[in-house]
Amino acid sequence: MAATQVSTSRPPQPTLGSEEYSLYSSMSEEELIQMAIEQSLSDSTDSQLTAHQKQRQRSNAEPPRPSHRPPQPINRSLQVTAGAQTPNPDHGFGVLRKRYDGSYCRTAQAAEQNPIEEMIKKEDVEGLNNLMKSGKRLSEPNKDGWLPMHEAAYYGSLRCLKLLLQAYPPLIDQRTLQEETALYLATVKGHLDCVRFLLESGAEPDIVNKARETPLYKGADINTQANDSATAIYEACKNGHDDIVEFLLSQGADANKQNKDGFLPIHVAAKKRDNDNIVSMLIPVTSRVRVKRSGISPLHIAAERNNDDILEELVNAGYDVNFTLSFDRARLYEDRRSTVLYFSVINNNIYATKLLLEAGANPNVDLINPLLISIRHGCLTTMKLLLEHGANINVYVATHPTSFPATVMFSMKYLSLLKYIMDQGCDAESCFTCEYGNNPHPPIEDRRRQEETPQDRKHPKIIQFCEMVSTPEMSRWAGPIIDVLLDYVGNVRLCSRLQEHLDSYADWEGIKKKAEPPRSLAHLCRIKVRSVLEQNRLKLLDTLPLPARLIRYLSHDYTS
Repeated sequence: MAATQVSTSRPPQPTLGSEEYSLYSSMSEEELIQMAIEQSLSDSTDSQLTAHQKQRQRSNAEPPRPSHRPPQPINRSLQVTAGAQTPNPDHGFGVLRKRYDGSYCRTAQAAEQNPIEEMIKKEDVEGLNNLMKSGKRLSEPNKDGWLPMHEAAYYGSLRCLKLLLQAYPPLIDQRTLQEETALYLATVKGHLDCVRFLLESGAEPDIVNKARETPLYKGADINTQANDSATAIYEACKNGHDDIVEFLLSQGADANKQNKDGFLPIHVAAKKRDNDNIVSMLIPVTSRVRVKRSGISPLHIAAERNNDDILEELVNAGYDVNFTLSFDRARLYEDRRSTVLYFSVINNNIYATKLLLEAGANPNVDLINPLLISIRHGCLTTMKLLLEHGANINVYVATHPTSFPATVMFSMKYLSLLKYIMDQGCDAESCFTCEYGNNPHPPIEDRRRQEETPQDRKHPKIIQFCEMVSTPEMSRWAGPIIDVLLDYVGNVRLCSRLQEHLDSYADWEGIKKKAEPPRSLAHLCRIKVRSVLEQNRLKLLDTLPLPARLIRYLSHDYTS
C-alpha cells in the first residue's frame, strides 16, 4: 500500500491573516523558504520588524520580480511557511524547521514558549511530576487539541508518557484537532517503545485521523522488529490481545519472525493461559520448519506452564509429541531434559502425561527417564501410565552409573514402590552382584563432601548396590530393602558388606537366614515362571488358566 503523506498539527503554528496571504500568494515555495532563511540571518535591529513590514519595505524599494511559473496558492497545511519568524511579545521570534511530512515547525526560541514541551523533550520526568504535584493540570489541550500526552508520544519520551498515562488513563485515545491519537503520533515518528507501551495499555489501533488513516497506514512496515527483534504480532501474542493478532494477520503480518532468543509468536502465545484462540490463529500460519529450527516446540512451553488446553490443541493439530529440545536449549536445564513428556511428568501433571502418551510420546528418550521422576514424586498413577506405554523398568542414568537399575536407587526409600517395580519385572539379581564378594570392602566415601574432578566427570565410578545401601541415610533401611529384593531372586550370596548390615541388628536375623541357599523349590519355580513371562507379559498373569492362589503366589500377592 502506498504511504499517504502525513499531515499532523504538531507543534502549534500561527495562521497568517488575509493580508499576508495576499502578499505572498504570488511567491513559490522555494522563494518563501529563501525569504525565511534571509530573515533568520538578519541583524538585531532588522529582526524587530515583522515579515509583513519587511515585505512592504521591499515593495517600496523595487517592484516584485515576476515568478518563472504561474502563481500558486499556498497549501493551507503549510501556511506557516510564509513567515519564518512569528512575533511574540515575550520571547521574540522562532525559527522554522522542516518536519518529516514536509510541514514546518518552530524550534529554538519557540520551545521556550512551552516549558511543558521542553520538559517532555528532555524527558524531565521529575520536573513534570513536580508540576502535577503543584496542581498544574496536564489534561488540557492546546489550541491544536494537543495534550502533553501527545507531546510525549511525538517526541518518544516513554517515561513521560507513562507518567501522564498513569495520571490521566481515560485520555489514552484522546484525539487532536486532526483526530490524531498518541498511538498514531508515536507510530508516525517510529518510537517503537512508546507504540508497544500504548498498545499494552489498551490504546485502540484502529482509530482514524481526518484523512481516514490509522497508524498502520503511514507506510509503516507491519513486520518491523524492535531492538529485541520482537514484531508487533509477537508482542500482541505475548499480551493475549486476540483482536490485534487477528487484525495483524489479516494485514499480512509474518508469524514466522523470531525474536532475539529464537522464539516465534506461537511460542510466546503458548506461555499464556487462556490463549487458545490466538494459538488457533497461529497454527495454520506458522512454519513447522521454523519451529524445528528454533530448537523448541510450543508443546514444550505449554507443558512447562501446565497449559493443558493449549497443549491438547497443539497435539490435535499434529505437532510432534516426540520433538526434543536442541542441545543449546536442553543445557539450560540442570537435568538436561529434552522431551515434552518430561515437562509434564516433572510437573506431576497426570492429564498432560496421559494425553502425550496416548498421542505416541516415547517415555525412554530423556537422559533421566520420566519413570524415575514419577518414582521420586511417589505418584503411582503416573508410574502405571508410563509402564503401560513401554517405559523401561530397568533404566539406568548414564551420568550417574550404577551396577543395578536406577529405578531401584530411586525407590529404595519407599518400600511399597520398591515392591511395585519388582512386581513389574525390575532386575533384582544385579543388586547382589558385587566385585568384592566376601573380601574386605574399601571404606565408604561420602561423595557429597568431595569436589568432582574433571577425571570423575569423564570416567565416573560405577556405584554398587552394597555401597548405595551403606550410605548414612540408607543404612538404617538396609535390612528391609534386602528383604524385599530377596523375594525376587533365586539362590544368591550376600557380599561381606551386606552380611555386616544384617549382623548389625538382631531383628534382621530372619532376613539373613532367608538369604541362605538353597531357596525353596516353590520359590525357585516362581522366579523361573516370572523370568519366562518377561516384563511386558507379567501384567497378563491374571489371565492365565491357573488357580487363583497360584496366581497370587506368582504375583507376590500377600494380602490373603
